[in-house]
Amino acid sequence: MTTTTTPAPPEGVDARAATAEDPTAAAPPIPRRTWLGFAVVLTATVLNILDSTIVNVAAPAIRADLGMSTAALEWVAAAYTLALAVGLVASARLGDVLGRRRMLLGGLVGFVLTSVACAAAPTADALVVGRALQGLAAATMVPQCFGLIREMFTPARVGRAMGAMGPAIGLSLVAGPVIAGGLMQLDAFGTGWRSLFLINVPLGLFALVLGRKVLPAGAPTAGARLDVVGTLVLAAVSLLLTYPLVEGRALGWPLWVFGMLLATVPLLAVFVRHQRVRVARGAAPVLEPSVLRNRSYVAGIVFMAVFFGAVVGLQFVVGVFLQVGLGKSALDAGLCLSALAVGSFVGAGVGSWAAENLGRPILHVGTAIMAVGCLVLWWALDGSRGTDVGVWALSPGLALFGLGMGMIFVPLFSIVLGGIEDHEVGSATGLLSATEQLGASLGIAGLATVFFHVYDLEAGGPRAALAAGRHLLAAENTLLLTVGLVAVAWVLAWLLPRRARVGGGGH
Repeated sequence: MTTTTTPAPPEGVDARAATAEDPTAAAPPIPRRTWLGFAVVLTATVLNILDSTIVNVAAPAIRADLGMSTAALEWVAAAYTLALAVGLVASARLGDVLGRRRMLLGGLVGFVLTSVACAAAPTADALVVGRALQGLAAATMVPQCFGLIREMFTPARVGRAMGAMGPAIGLSLVAGPVIAGGLMQLDAFGTGWRSLFLINVPLGLFALVLGRKVLPAGAPTAGARLDVVGTLVLAAVSLLLTYPLVEGRALGWPLWVFGMLLATVPLLAVFVRHQRVRVARGAAPVLEPSVLRNRSYVAGIVFMAVFFGAVVGLQFVVGVFLQVGLGKSALDAGLCLSALAVGSFVGAGVGSWAAENLGRPILHVGTAIMAVGCLVLWWALDGSRGTDVGVWALSPGLALFGLGMGMIFVPLFSIVLGGIEDHEVGSATGLLSATEQLGASLGIAGLATVFFHVYDLEAGGPRAALAAGRHLLAAENTLLLTVGLVAVAWVLAWLLPRRARVGGGGH
């Protein structure tokens, strides 16, 4: 066995210089410091993924402990994704203004503090506020991750780093529900659902301490400025869309609720006008106005909102249904939801191949499989009336749904960006990320509203709903609505570019 004699560049020196003069020279090994920095970025990413999904398992316990209404329970999940959607728009630009390292470390501090606040929340309102602040902290971290990877790794090795990130993210999706259920089952020191937030503290502190030592400082981008007005307008639009869906049922759907929804139309017009004015003045916009004239991109935005609304909304409802409707333990619910994550993990492997070889047709295949998964779930529930529904009877349908969504996850961003010009990619990608989270918020609000409207927990409690069979009817109606959303996404996919964008824009 032989070893190379090519010396590695000193730590802190950009490895690009090592082979700049001699492109044929063997690439030096990746420094240990770089891999440690990658571990920090990966930890920040996994923290966001875990806290986006833990409420799916913890929701019933949180509701029982804090005496929540169903609307407040929806806010616990939706507040995080809504704040994340709004924050992503601003923090990506702030990473250019202040530096990505500073933003990531600041986000980690905020995430640790807000996790403690959520764990200590004495009331429903306090928890909702804590979740919103936690979402903003996550939004501060997440957009910096890919930029830091590009700073730490040479162009030839960025793909290797991203390839290592994929399985780790997939594993966290699979293990997350099981870990959440296990922690609640363990109930260490009587912490119950609060332990799901406390687990963030050691992970966040690890990433924070290590990140201060190993992350590259990086210089802020000269001349970068944040579009405060544009960001605030988008925040208002997001809130006006989400609030009526969450609160409308509890309030009896007054006219002003529909007025809030209609108000988003003129606000969007104001946003587009403001972006055009900024471009005319030579200032950086939140979104290049030219992308809104691209039919395939606009269709992609709508596809993203519908797709992620169906995915995240259904996961939330299933987590609640398993425990409140079927009386399963948190651990059983986590194990059942892990079937969806396993399917997604397998589907992601297919999606990676399909991004280069199939392009748009993978979206049709994926959405079709998702619809079949929903129908298999519906069949399992419909055939169980009067009998106990086993957790494992639901696993095939969930696995199929996960398989279809996993096929779409990997190539989706690249396909939507297929018709975007190079100078538009940055702002177009930022809006896609925000739309993903906004769609998740709307999906939680919409599907949970349908579920709780039929289930009607406030009318006699869970036992009365169970005796009347409302739990099964509520779940079946939610599944049929999800099939409808997936069908809309299937149709919208025909308007997207045929081929994925080459060389970036991946999710």
